[in-house]
Amino acid sequence: MIKLCKNWYNILADEFNKPYFQKLMQTLTNEYSKYTIYPTMENIFSALNYVKYDDVKVVIIGQDPYHEPNQAMGMSFAVPKDEKIPPSLANIFKEIDSDLNIKCEQNGDLSRWAKQGVLLLNSVLTVRRGQANSHKNIGWIEFTSSIIKKLNEREKPVIFVLWGGNAKSLKPLITNKWHYVLEAAHPSPLSAYNGFFGCKHFSKINQILTSLNETPIDWH
Repeated sequence: MIKLCKNWYNILADEFNKPYFQKLMQTLTNEYSKYTIYPTMENIFSALNYVKYDDVKVVIIGQDPYHEPNQAMGMSFAVPKDEKIPPSLANIFKEIDSDLNIKCEQNGDLSRWAKQGVLLLNSVLTVRRGQANSHKNIGWIEFTSSIIKKLNEREKPVIFVLWGGNAKSLKPLITNKWHYVLEAAHPSPLSAYNGFFGCKHFSKINQILTSLNETPIDWH
């Protein structure tokens, strides 16, 4: 059973009747019946279920879910509490430490950020076990692009965080000038030293939120 809260369901209602989304749902039904797919079906929309549309302060865009057992939980970069911290998330924690001089909890369950208004959105929301990007072309990008478009329509400013080429490809969807866009290299070990480390995005986010009279994010 796919679970999506009423708030986002109403915001995205027009998408659900479109042919691409109907085809996407048919594909997912088939994929879950034949293969091991991550995350579990009920966690596909976890990122949306944690943060209502009007409560989104920050959007951190990832690529697709982790594709090994017990990792994907429906939020970009996050893993369940007792799982080993993946390399990209470890680098995110390092940058937070360097930027804000705080030690993050060594706990990959980032719902603590989501509850404060951080939408941890992957551009592709499912994946086959052991096959990164295996669901890239089944319709998810059109759906998650619609989420970015809906947030772009909002009058209350949103801070969009784009790490790496995949996330940056969504920048053209952010057209309203009152929103904020922060760009850097991806935190993956392959690219973190090419501009992610030292980007200071976490302090910049909190400076922006303070300027908007919003509560800063506790990044611990």
